[in-house]
Amino acid sequence: MNLFLHYLGLPYLLKGIGFTVAVTGLGLAGGVLVGLVLASMQLSRVGPLAAIARGYTVIFRGTPLILQLVFAYDALPHIGLKLSAMAAAGLALAANEGPFIAEILRSGVLGVDRGQVVAGQALGMTPWVLMRRVIAPQAIRTMVPALGNESVSALKNSSLASVIAVDELTLRSTQLASSTFDFFSIFFASGLIYLLLTGAISVIQLFVEGALDLDRPTSPNRFKQLFARLFARDNFSVAARSKATASAELATSLTPLTQASSVHTSDEPPPTIARAPMPDRAKRYAALASEGPAVQVRGLKKRYGEQIVLDGFDLTIRTGEVVALLGPSGSGKSTLLRCINHLESWDSGDIRVEGRRIGFRVDGRPSNQHELANERASVGVGMVFQQFNLFSHLSARENVAGPLRWVHGMAPADADRRARELLERVGLSHRADALPRHLSGGQQQRVAIARALAPNPRVLLLDEPTSALDPELVGEVLDVIQRLAIEDGLTMIISTHQLRFADEVADRVVFLSGGSVVEEGPAHEVLTQPRHPLTAKFLSVMGADSRLEVAP
Repeated sequence: MNLFLHYLGLPYLLKGIGFTVAVTGLGLAGGVLVGLVLASMQLSRVGPLAAIARGYTVIFRGTPLILQLVFAYDALPHIGLKLSAMAAAGLALAANEGPFIAEILRSGVLGVDRGQVVAGQALGMTPWVLMRRVIAPQAIRTMVPALGNESVSALKNSSLASVIAVDELTLRSTQLASSTFDFFSIFFASGLIYLLLTGAISVIQLFVEGALDLDRPTSPNRFKQLFARLFARDNFSVAARSKATASAELATSLTPLTQASSVHTSDEPPPTIARAPMPDRAKRYAALASEGPAVQVRGLKKRYGEQIVLDGFDLTIRTGEVVALLGPSGSGKSTLLRCINHLESWDSGDIRVEGRRIGFRVDGRPSNQHELANERASVGVGMVFQQFNLFSHLSARENVAGPLRWVHGMAPADADRRARELLERVGLSHRADALPRHLSGGQQQRVAIARALAPNPRVLLLDEPTSALDPELVGEVLDVIQRLAIEDGLTMIISTHQLRFADEVADRVVFLSGGSVVEEGPAHEVLTQPRHPLTAKFLSVMGADSRLEVAP
């Protein structure tokens, strides 16, 4: 035992730890860089780049590390690249770790819900903002365990560097054992040192996981604060600062949503959402008749493979008008909404919002992703999705305030105030700091509506806003939408199967079938006295007779 303790503290072995850590550090640092490049190439839409990255991965994952070490140390000098044993070991380990780390990074990115990415695009986020604010914070949390495991593996693999005479722990242990012939005690001590090193990595991994745990009680953790500064808060860039003036005007021009509203605490009962009084339809139709077009769709054609989704679709929606899209599944309702916001491309036709073509430059050529994001933000088309698509790593308040800072350059205090006002309005001020997974479906959808309203859009698109909700939660969301339609005068296009809601809120109903408009007209008239047989059949199947009162 004394001899074992002697070897455990022997300076000759302890000095080998430094070489082991150095080789591991070089390998992991280089592996992360290689992995980032490989993952980016595979995630890109450029086929040749993805093929090259996949070929590299197959080669370096399929050959032993010991051969790669020998190649780096003995073969590279034949082409004029002479490396020291330490540099060759670091290079070989980095080249070997790169493909494994790339797969970890790629799986983390692909694991982020696609709906959140689409929601970010609809809010006007550029690809870089999406990666930094939405994808990376969530991907990193899922990648930490795998990266910790890979770090342990790299530390153990560093022992193979002894074959090219790197004076690390394993080589020193072998040399010492050869001179003393006390193999058991020496290698047992060496193994314990490796165990301590890998244990340290495991402790660091657990610390990082705990620091990034969103459900952990709030604590003044410096690491967590650093992570928050990098991925949640804003250090305005020059571009963001250039938007500051416009954002200040946006903040001051927003109509106050509540008068002398107070923030509810968790001890208070949640506020109720009162149903807005119905306007006089005749007066409203007369007022809308004098308004100009907010959205114009002309000859829109869209197909997925051989399936025609929109077939020469035409529709004009006036400013302040609320239009309900009805029709069976697959009739093109959701596709139309996504085309209006250019979340989907189309084969032919023209879409204009406030007279502008989103997604096209002045010369008619398609915009790139950065230009398209800026257009979405400036034109002002908000969108509420069927599956909510809230950013799962952010609280309800941050879901609303974050895009205002990242996209519109609004000052944090103004963005936070705007978020609290909107959450107050949709009856969720008492849940402002809750994560989406801690909210009911109805509450999540109300947060999504608040997020879409935050930048004060001109047009609001709602894609089946209640279809993913339990029946008892539908009413609270419909009440919020009704108040928006009646009180705010927003231009709204709503895809829905809620017939009574369409009758109460919509000015006009458009019935789609086979990608074309079959029938359209005043909401109550179409819903109670349909003229087209397909409309009548659909309403009969949906039970319109029992849900709506026929006008005398």
